[in-house]
Amino acid sequence: MKRRVLGKTGLEVAPLCFGTLSLSPLHGAFPLQKGADLIKTALDLGINMIDTAELYETYPYIKAAMCERQSQHNGAVSDVYVFSKSYAVTAADARGSVEKALRETGLDQLGGFLLHEQESEYTLKGHREALDELVRLRAKGLIRSLGISTHHIAAVRAAAALPEIDIIHPLYNYKGYGIADGTAAQMLSAIAQAFECGKGIYGMKILGGGHLCGEAEARLREGLAIPYFSAIAVGMKSDAEVRLNCTIAAGGEAAPELRQAVAATERHLLIEDWCQGCGNCVKRCVSKALRLNDQGKAEVDVRRCVLCGYCAADCPEFCIKVV
Repeated sequence: MKRRVLGKTGLEVAPLCFGTLSLSPLHGAFPLQKGADLIKTALDLGINMIDTAELYETYPYIKAAMCERQSQHNGAVSDVYVFSKSYAVTAADARGSVEKALRETGLDQLGGFLLHEQESEYTLKGHREALDELVRLRAKGLIRSLGISTHHIAAVRAAAALPEIDIIHPLYNYKGYGIADGTAAQMLSAIAQAFECGKGIYGMKILGGGHLCGEAEARLREGLAIPYFSAIAVGMKSDAEVRLNCTIAAGGEAAPELRQAVAATERHLLIEDWCQGCGNCVKRCVSKALRLNDQGKAEVDVRRCVLCGYCAADCPEFCIKVV
């Protein structure tokens, strides 16, 4: 894979970033060795950027993969960049989060650390103390870069205006699934603005939280061609998926057996625990596979669900994923 420079950080990254949420207890709950093996395979195939978060609890997978890579064939990890994030508000929160990430991954330095799920200039002001601490930690060399992750157009625009921010990790897919405050076109316009301001951009949810898996290859190729993205973080659950996506990211044509193996991957609908019980998805589901349970949360009948993904378009909280 031909590497790209991530904004003004000087970091050269492969266009495909390994998103570890798919391995985490929140989603796939992978056994440690199985998850570490997937990450190591990705590294062996040229990926050198890993996305994680304090919330995901995937640091042990990363540590195991990096240790194995070092021990087998004298594999180098100096050019592998781990990006993490947390909901830190205070300086102590930010410092503690970075120290935890370093300790639990076994690294001396992170490629970057982000304030997780920022929404606007106002949430950035509310996290100002944490942001200032990240600036200090960057100066100390504990992190190479700092920034935000977001599902909000307003936050992309706000971060673009802050000179201390190096990285923006925005949600984007052509359907606009998960964009909290506008359309896909509006988000892409904000991303373009941030890019022009010199920010390093790596995208997320190019497959719409799994809802675009049926057209994954086309959507991934489309995303990789967007000039503002240095990389795209994608969750991967199998060896075949890693190999297929790496082939696509390298500009190659995947073998039919890889496509078949990925297509055969078992998937299901996941409703996150922050569901507000609005009922929009229930009304949208023509298969009658969704209902509100006794706790007022959406619940899926897997016998009826056809994984069409239409429900996600009507979920204001982006609670519904295909995993």
